[in-house]
Amino acid sequence: MARKTASDDVLAPLTLAVGQEDLLLDRAVREVVAAARAADADTDVRDLPPEALQPGTLAELTSPSLFAERKVVVVRNAQDLSADTVKEVKAYLTAPAEEITLVLLHAGGAKGKALLDAARKAGAREVACPKMTKPADRLAFVRGEFRTLGRSATPEAAQALVDALGGDLRELASACAQLVADTEGTVDVNVVGRYYTGRAEATGFEVADLAVTGRAAEALERLRWALAVGQPAPGITFALASGVRAIGKLASAPRGANPGQLARDLGMPPWKIDRVRQQMRGWSADGVSAALQAVAEADAAVKGGGADPAYALEKAVVTIARASRSRG
Repeated sequence: MARKTASDDVLAPLTLAVGQEDLLLDRAVREVVAAARAADADTDVRDLPPEALQPGTLAELTSPSLFAERKVVVVRNAQDLSADTVKEVKAYLTAPAEEITLVLLHAGGAKGKALLDAARKAGAREVACPKMTKPADRLAFVRGEFRTLGRSATPEAAQALVDALGGDLRELASACAQLVADTEGTVDVNVVGRYYTGRAEATGFEVADLAVTGRAAEALERLRWALAVGQPAPGITFALASGVRAIGKLASAPRGANPGQLARDLGMPPWKIDRVRQQMRGWSADGVSAALQAVAEADAAVKGGGADPAYALEKAVVTIARASRSRG
């Protein structure tokens, strides 16, 4: 989870979120926004990419308001700000405006280091958001998620979840939240297995593996069997989403990289890299997009937005199988 340094005041004039883990960066922003709106429900939030912060923009955003309203200004990828804008931001840091909280998201590398150093010198509240590349870090993250959600999980359950889902923190966080919402008591390895590895003869991940390789008929057969034997529908949509996202991640990775390097970069175990490489043949970027949209619609139906969740899952499986042949 994100590690905080410097001031513990969430509404300090400057928060500096440093790292490349998107989930943790987003959480750092949400924490500040939530605190600001708890203090003033009418807080104005401006969330800006670096290109939107041109010279003069920050002065305009932080100028005194007639109604003295609280404001949160979020600047993403601050390492990409232009030199002129960096000068303006550094000047602002010497005399921040009242009732304004500036949140800078910075990758933490050499690029834009002058701004990083200036923010730290100005006494920024810093939140560390590093990529979690080590299995032990991801395991600690899962344990922390369950604690935050007010539930206990056995060490074996946490390990099983990491083994099943890999290194994507968003997927791990979503899985923890789903398990807490859908089950009671201590989360153990049997609960994780029921949702994310399941019965050997019919699992959500088996359905996903068949769908992403274009075997629609087999995938539908397994899907119907999985539902018949009690596989939770949310676990199946999660598996479908994981399968499609893995293909999208690998498709956008540098060509020629070895499995070990890709495993570190993408947060997947090496064995999964090899399997996804075989699955991604025939996929195009448009196909990945269409498949993810289908999964999102199925997920909404499963969670109460549709009259027939089983049909929604079948429709998603067919769409994914067709999308797997979208290239060529």
